[in-house]
Amino acid sequence: MESRARIIAVDDEPEIGAIVAEYLGKSGYAVRTVLSGAALDAELAREPADLVLLDVNMPGEDGFSVARRLRAGAPVRIIMVTAANEVIDRVVGLEIGADDYVAKPFNLRELQARVSAILRRPLRASPSPAVAAAEPPAPKVEGTRFGNMVLDNEGRALIAADGRRERLSEADFALLSAFARYPNRVLSREKLVAAIGAEADGGSRAVDIRITRLRRRVERNPAQPQVIKTVRGAGYIYTGFGDEA
Repeated sequence: MESRARIIAVDDEPEIGAIVAEYLGKSGYAVRTVLSGAALDAELAREPADLVLLDVNMPGEDGFSVARRLRAGAPVRIIMVTAANEVIDRVVGLEIGADDYVAKPFNLRELQARVSAILRRPLRASPSPAVAAAEPPAPKVEGTRFGNMVLDNEGRALIAADGRRERLSEADFALLSAFARYPNRVLSREKLVAAIGAEADGGSRAVDIRITRLRRRVERNPAQPQVIKTVRGAGYIYTGFGDEA
């Protein structure tokens, strides 16, 4: 029954987790709270969940990275919790497989309504390990290297060395394509805004957010980027480092 659904709320602010657990608990849900992605992994290993409430902005591993890992494992419903003014966060969350999002500060009645609606949906199926093992190796893809990933122009995706494909949004594909066309050249934020058509949706701020997200996918150490570097006061540069990786 829906009233017995198991929920895990992931938020690095324990006060918020406590409020959510208390409110949803009164509606009959079994709610656990954790402060990080690592703690979520431990909780899921102990007992599965029917739905995860996942905060985007957490120190260390952010909600997007956690959501990607969840989508690669056992099926679970995901509601992303985003900052109220970050449209990009909502879009990216849905692109990587979240079932819904709610913006902070959220109304608890609205949160409960979204939880109830998502729990009525069937779980997304995950690929069977046996089926995955039976699939032939992915063919080699020609394209521009970004760290350990290859930009597949035809498939509009990033391809890992093991053949794993990560689908790109239209804007992220346009951004990486712009870098691929102009390696070792500084591209201003204005040029990158024009490339992804972000004027109506955050402008240069949207570019900064997307590059931060992309670095988590292509850089060995996103805190010290080598593939897509920041040129202070000028913009960003794709160094071609990945071609030699």
